[in-house]
Amino acid sequence: MPKMKSHRGAAKRFKFTKRGKIKRAKAYKSHILTKKTSKRKMGLRKPGQVSAADEKKIKKLLPYA
Repeated sequence: MPKMKSHRGAAKRFKFTKRGKIKRAKAYKSHILTKKTSKRKMGLRKPGQVSAADEKKIKKLLPYA
C-alpha cells in the first residue's frame, strides 16, 4: 500500500503543540488594518487553537503530524 500524503494546504496552516492540540493563525490580519485598533491587531498576532469539532478533520488531513 502506498504512503499516505499529508494535505499540503493544511500542513502550511496548522502546527501541533507538544500535547497534541492544533495551533492556527487568526483571521482578519491581512488588510484594512487602519481602522483596527492596535490592541486588536496585537491579539490577532497570537496563535489560536482549533476547536474540538474541527480537530478530527484536521488530524485526518495530516496523518504524520
